Amino acid sequence: MGWFEALVLGLVQGLTEFLPISSSAHLRIVAALAGWDDPGAAFTAVTQIGTELAVIIYFGPKIGKILRAWFFSLYKSEWRRDPDARLGWLIIVGSLPIVVLGLLLQDQIDSAFRDLRITATVLIVFGVILLVADRIGRQDRTLDDLTVPHGLGFGFAQALALIPGVSRSGGTTSAGLLLGYTRAEAAEYSFLLALPAVFGSGVYKLKDIGSGDVPAQWGPTILATLVAFGVGYAVIAWLMAYIKKRSFVPFVVYRLILGVLLFVLIFSGVLDPNAGPVGH
Repeated sequence: MGWFEALVLGLVQGLTEFLPISSSAHLRIVAALAGWDDPGAAFTAVTQIGTELAVIIYFGPKIGKILRAWFFSLYKSEWRRDPDARLGWLIIVGSLPIVVLGLLLQDQIDSAFRDLRITATVLIVFGVILLVADRIGRQDRTLDDLTVPHGLGFGFAQALALIPGVSRSGGTTSAGLLLGYTRAEAAEYSFLLALPAVFGSGVYKLKDIGSGDVPAQWGPTILATLVAFGVGYAVIAWLMAYIKKRSFVPFVVYRLILGVLLFVLIFSGVLDPNAGPVGH
């Protein structure tokens, strides 16, 4: 991977990670259209560390309160009724599905799930699901109403994002809307829930950077991660302001158009569904 390729992919990662349009799908598609190797699940996982650092900075005070309350709840019973401590435990509960499924489906994540026909399909299907959720969700619940079953519901939705095209934020936000949470509250929990999974996945996948016959490209990978961090922070700030006043319809339309266009390119022979061997 060259420096220019890393710069472009870092921009793509930062721009798309928090929008409900799937960053992994865009990394896969951009690389295929440019004639580059598929950056691979390992590159995606590592660069997502950059965008999650943006989450930590943006939600820093909230995360600090959650960690403090959760820590005290470990040995002080009175803290176990604290809303922030409870949210901390529910983030752990919601992280379980993606940890289990990520380990069980590791081979598929690195190979079969990266077929562009699958990407196109789930872009469309989960775009429709997001539209339905945005239209029928009651949107009257806050994170104070979060329960263990709801946390697991968010968690299973997050686990679906192991398939490029689903979108971590799109899947979890759709689940939240269907469960009655407001757009802002569903998005906030989605971002917080992603932290353990993304950091865990990124650290775990570090060993795959440069594995096989391809030498490690640490410089470009670090550049992409830093670019993703800077752009991702700006996108979070914009999105949190946007969803307080507007719906997810523009993102749904974008997903549908992209999915259909991807199918057209594949079936017209312009794009190979398995374009580019997996790069590291």
